[in-house]
Amino acid sequence: MKKLILLLLLFAVAIFTVACGADDTEETTGTQDATENQQEAQNNQDEEVATEVVVEHELGTTTVPVNPEKVVVFDFGTLDTLDYLGVDVAALPKGNIPEYLTQFDTDAYENAGTLFEPDFETLAHIDPDLIIISGRTQEAYEELSNLAPTIFMGVDTARYIESFEANITLLGEIFTKQTEVEDALGEITESVASLQALVSEDEPGLIILTNDGSLSAFGPGSRFGIIHDEFGISPVDEGIESATHGQSISFEYVTEMNPHYLFVMDRNAVTGGEHTASSTLDNDLINQTIAAEEDQIVYLTPDYWYLSSGGIVSVTEMIHEIAAALQ
Repeated sequence: MKKLILLLLLFAVAIFTVACGADDTEETTGTQDATENQQEAQNNQDEEVATEVVVEHELGTTTVPVNPEKVVVFDFGTLDTLDYLGVDVAALPKGNIPEYLTQFDTDAYENAGTLFEPDFETLAHIDPDLIIISGRTQEAYEELSNLAPTIFMGVDTARYIESFEANITLLGEIFTKQTEVEDALGEITESVASLQALVSEDEPGLIILTNDGSLSAFGPGSRFGIIHDEFGISPVDEGIESATHGQSISFEYVTEMNPHYLFVMDRNAVTGGEHTASSTLDNDLINQTIAAEEDQIVYLTPDYWYLSSGGIVSVTEMIHEIAAALQ
């Protein structure tokens, strides 16, 4: 009887051992299969990484290489964004470079001509992989396209933030900086929301540009219309025509409109001239407005608003300037 019990115990142990071995084999095999599947998926993903981006823009459709090495930029807003993202360029126009981008005004970068007249001989020597332009250079698009893939990245002022977001998202895709762009957009969205919370509908504003003693007004949808359209400040006059250079106005007009806030762009600060914006506006007609009496004449920084509008840094600073004026 004892021998029978012993044999049964030995038989049970043998069965348990075989079962455990089978389980271990199945687990090992399953782990190996999962690892192999993951590796295959990664290999497939690596093979699917894009080497080109097809860009549809205002002037056409252009196939652009991912991470182009030699980039020429004819737009200071784009230069602003590329600098923020840590992307270097080969050449740019070196006239009127914004103060905060003067690191590009060195011999390390080729002079690509002007915003209106590219230096085609220099560009041919550079043999760029990508050329980026905006409104001031659009007349040269066809010639530039013959040299290298060329894309238009101007900001649509009628839908400023949407257009700006599309532009920098595209740059993030071209230069594989998607995470950095996403983070920047998140911060800008929060800043805009904070600014909008400061705005009072009962305190309308007027945007003007001074130029050698003359005045032009800009309303919603204009080149500076982001103040109304996106930031939420009511325009003192809904009927201002949306012209590139603004609507010519008089000092009497400003007095009649009597804005609570007067947002001023000094063109002479960029182009040179005898008159400053502050001296132009220092007269009895302007001084009797609510904006003057309440010390709410806001002088906009030309570097951000006039020269490099549409960059990550410039848009951020534009938001900060208006927020500071309202606080």
